[in-house]
Amino acid sequence: MSYLLTGNDANQPFAILVESIASNLLMKHPAPICLEVDIDMDLRVNFDAASLSQLIDSLVRQALVEMPSGGELTITACESPTGVELEIADTGSDVEMRACKLPMVAAAMAAELVWQNCPQGGAAVTARLPRYRQSQRRAA
Repeated sequence: MSYLLTGNDANQPFAILVESIASNLLMKHPAPICLEVDIDMDLRVNFDAASLSQLIDSLVRQALVEMPSGGELTITACESPTGVELEIADTGSDVEMRACKLPMVAAAMAAELVWQNCPQGGAAVTARLPRYRQSQRRAA
């Protein structure tokens, strides 16, 4: 497995990666979804690009399942003292009414997922991505 810096000069910024994945899934969704991505264009994430893409894809798909008649999808990300927090919020059902699935890739990335209800309705999942260190790299 190769590790890439997503967002450096050779790659797209993290915001573009997230928006590209989400937009592709929204085009296939049968109902209208309003997408808002609020991620600083300078945000950098050190992770295997394929694993990161798979995690984003899985979490966005879970959100879309909760909005069969349409709704709003808001994706934010920010740096934290321990890494990066990526939050995907939707206007679907509350946490208690949904299957909160832990994608296998999240465990492989040592990402912590936390689900919570949103005050305006719906739910959000926050993926806490730890800072990548060379010692975290696993043999193939």
